[in-house]
Amino acid sequence: MEKKNIIIVCGEPSGDLHASLLAQEIKSMQPGISISGVGGPLFQKYCDEVFYNIEKIAVLGLTDVLKKLPEFIRLKRLILKNIQEKRPSGIILIDFSGFNLRLAKAINNSCKTIYYISPQVWASRSGRVKTIKKYIQGIIVFFKFEQQFYLRHGIKAEWVGHPLLDIVKPASDKKDFFFQLKLSTTNPTFALLPGSRRQEIDNILPIMLDTAKFLRKALPAAQFILVKPPQMNQAIYHRHLNKTDLKIVIVEEKAYDCIAHSDFCLVASGTATLETAILQKPFIIIYKMNLLNYLLYRPQVRIPFVGMVNIVAGKRIIPEFIQFRARPRKIAQTILDLWQDKEKMQEIKLKLKETVSLLGEKGATRRAAQLILNIL
Repeated sequence: MEKKNIIIVCGEPSGDLHASLLAQEIKSMQPGISISGVGGPLFQKYCDEVFYNIEKIAVLGLTDVLKKLPEFIRLKRLILKNIQEKRPSGIILIDFSGFNLRLAKAINNSCKTIYYISPQVWASRSGRVKTIKKYIQGIIVFFKFEQQFYLRHGIKAEWVGHPLLDIVKPASDKKDFFFQLKLSTTNPTFALLPGSRRQEIDNILPIMLDTAKFLRKALPAAQFILVKPPQMNQAIYHRHLNKTDLKIVIVEEKAYDCIAHSDFCLVASGTATLETAILQKPFIIIYKMNLLNYLLYRPQVRIPFVGMVNIVAGKRIIPEFIQFRARPRKIAQTILDLWQDKEKMQEIKLKLKETVSLLGEKGATRRAAQLILNIL
């Protein structure tokens, strides 16, 4: 019997995380299966081969895509070459829709193609549903409303729940964690999560640092923790930190401890908003991108919120400060108003708990792995 093999393609740090979790589950169910593909350091731990590292294609917005267009063309050719040589049982596309939908067209049903973390067609560019219907044989989604969206378009999608429910938890208690960081367990503590891509950090971290200055002025004992993804170079952060006299503690690979043990978080829109919600920590959402990218992207968006936690809730439970509204003084005042209103802070925690209950049950990645093996 010929050995089964799968190719997985992701293009961003969050996709790398889910690719690694999925590969791990598939391997546990079918130890003999071969998994290769495009990913980062997390995926590399659980697959047989990463034939392309996503560090080369980190982009944010259309202008960055255009700069790296030749690299994307080379990557597509490389994947198609691997498909031709390996003749995989199937290919799994994870998020990264701008590239992956074009790749699906190029594959043109020559092998079973499954989309895991499907494109956000419910938010913008709904016309891409036609492409999905034509070139994708299986769709696995994290949110119930996504399944309902596809159903309205005559497409069957499988809802498995959200994998973050299994992995988002602190690894240490507050006392030990703060002792390691040489921080006080009684001082007001704010966690800064400015994103996982360099462009995000360059756009969002200065806003967070200026906001922190206003917070420190109002709360002199305030202390600040900066969450650093492992793939990011320290120099990127120090370039911004050198411009401020604030004491900021950089913490790597302990994002869940930082969130869980802080009193309040400032979070860039993205996966981290759900992680913070799961830990039921009050927070605000900040996002800013290159102006041209924003002007090109904003008219395509058909939903009132940017933060996934608000999208899942179907209402604004967390304040959003996007692009022109991302003004440090205004952000700081909103945080301080919440900080001084203990009832409001408790209300936010309760709403976050309600929202997290909409993410389904634990075991999502295992359910997804079983669905994929059934399709293959």
